[in-house]
Amino acid sequence: MKTIKKWSALLLIAVIASAFTSVNKGYKIGDIATDFKLENIDGKMVSMSNFEDAKGFIITFTCNTCPYAVAYEDRIEALNKMYAPKGYPVIAIMPNNIDVKPGDNMAAMQKRAKEKGFTFPYLMDKDQEIYPQYGATKTPHIYVLEKTKKGNVVKYIGAIDDNYQDASKVKTKYVENAVNALLNGKEIEVKETKAIGCSIKV
Repeated sequence: MKTIKKWSALLLIAVIASAFTSVNKGYKIGDIATDFKLENIDGKMVSMSNFEDAKGFIITFTCNTCPYAVAYEDRIEALNKMYAPKGYPVIAIMPNNIDVKPGDNMAAMQKRAKEKGFTFPYLMDKDQEIYPQYGATKTPHIYVLEKTKKGNVVKYIGAIDDNYQDASKVKTKYVENAVNALLNGKEIEVKETKAIGCSIKV
């Protein structure tokens, strides 16, 4: 009986520890983001290390099938056109399990990118290994990174702006404000916001 109680207690501790760990997964502000190597819609493998002249990155976890992600497509494209020439390109990553969401498969990604005229890499996290490292839970979910001698430092995490429904009614552009601050050598005022979107499908 004592043995059973002992093992029950250990199991309970393990479950609590696991739950605590899952809550604290992913990058925090100030962490160094490890690089990745994922397949782009053109069939090439893309890493952050490919962008030798970049000052940082706007890493965007997004997909084809989420209404929130679709609502933000034009704004993500605008971010790339605005900031890629200044050294902060967008890299979009599709994190969903395509068995659960076949509308997010590579062919669908290629079609959507062509229809929308995406000018940024649109990569597939095929083995679903990268989004958990970042701690992404939604599509879209944004991570602004700054390239330093130590590595790519996480400087902002969260939403693109404060109004997914209507771009014309946006009051605060979180990502733009973050990147502008970095470009001007200033402190980012709002470093973290709640990502609004669809849950990533596993």
